[in-house]
Amino acid sequence: MRILVLLGPPGAGKGTQAKRLEKAYGIVQLSTGDMLRAAVASGSALGQQAKDVMDAGRLMPDDIMTKIISDRVEQPDCANGFILDGFPRTRAQAEALDALLDGKGLALDKVIELKVVEQALVERISGRFACANCGAGYHDTFQPPKTPGVCDVCGSTEFKRRADDTAETVRARLAAYREQTAPILPYYRDKGILVEVDGMADIDEVTRQIEQLLNG
Repeated sequence: MRILVLLGPPGAGKGTQAKRLEKAYGIVQLSTGDMLRAAVASGSALGQQAKDVMDAGRLMPDDIMTKIISDRVEQPDCANGFILDGFPRTRAQAEALDALLDGKGLALDKVIELKVVEQALVERISGRFACANCGAGYHDTFQPPKTPGVCDVCGSTEFKRRADDTAETVRARLAAYREQTAPILPYYRDKGILVEVDGMADIDEVTRQIEQLLNG
């Protein structure tokens, strides 16, 4: 059984790598957003508590999030292990996660941090755009259409950008990551389970590095 935490700022490639890990190791990615939505949709008492918090626009209390995770990891699809994405974000949450797992006779195998160069990440994210018709992805610098202004896939001349992919928004999200999540890195480093991967490398190379660390 493999139990992993995937850390890194927005745009570091956590989602892409989590999907590859799911396929390679038969484990499931557990994102906080997905778990919260599923809990609310279930109509359970815990889900109702979560809904009340969300409807009020408040931050989700650690005890509710921990209970949701505790219930989720008991599901059959987590039998081979799971990857947590978006939790923990604070030292208190990291300690609560350890206690939760210990109570189930489990423990984290690795905490994988995707290291990034912030300015390069700003350029990577803020340059993204997509075809408005078929959704094909492009980048101003790294992957422009072969014919400027024309989609390689469907020939459309209409493109779109995500509203939150501006350089200013990306910098704000990186600052929030530094302030909120980065402080838990020493906690896991002291436990000897934190490993670092070059998140700026090619996608396949990042995958290779992660698998080497997990299989070593």
